[in-house]
Amino acid sequence: MSNITVQHVADTAVALVTIDDGKVNALSAEMIADLREAITTAEADPSLAAVVIAGRDDTFSAGFDLNVMRSGDVAAAVNLVADGGDLVRHTYVSEIPIVAACTGHALAAGALLLLGCDLRVGATGEFKIGVNEVAIGMVLPDWAMTICRERLSKRHLQRAVATARITDAATAVDVGFLDIAVEPDQVIVRAIEEAATFSALDRVAYAGTMRQFRGDVANTMARQIAADRATV
Repeated sequence: MSNITVQHVADTAVALVTIDDGKVNALSAEMIADLREAITTAEADPSLAAVVIAGRDDTFSAGFDLNVMRSGDVAAAVNLVADGGDLVRHTYVSEIPIVAACTGHALAAGALLLLGCDLRVGATGEFKIGVNEVAIGMVLPDWAMTICRERLSKRHLQRAVATARITDAATAVDVGFLDIAVEPDQVIVRAIEEAATFSALDRVAYAGTMRQFRGDVANTMARQIAADRATV
């Protein structure tokens, strides 16, 4: 797998998926595919109750691979963004809970990935969290607008999306990117603790509930992602 490791956390029903490319955890097509494979594998494993997606020190993910986004290859860029949409959608309706351990910066697609996760634990400190597309001359794709409207606080939606407001973890809890903010050295520990509590849930009931609870939004995202792919 590309720059990710997967381990079954001892004495828990939790799979810890760690992203670490040694840099900013850019979401390449390969990394996106490997993350989806890790989630799919966990969903098929009856010994697991939840997945934690963790970043590297100081960084959860700074977004899509800029080498592709700035390459001039329109088809490659469109498909990469659509792949990212499929990943966010997958996490959003996963058959088991997905917990994000946001170990630092989470920008653009990195912040969107947070929105797909069921519970998000972030690191306090001078880390940047938010969707900064408008500030860098980009328009969020329709699927991203959909998940933003669904997960972000209505009080903060205008500032977070239209004016690309970037916040720290404490403010990101109020905005809706995170649920819990803790000291950096406690992020993964707390995320695993939270994920372990989901072992009390019935997996079949959870999966069925998520289909009902989030199915309409997920179906909308699927249509929007397909429409994006059809443009190239």
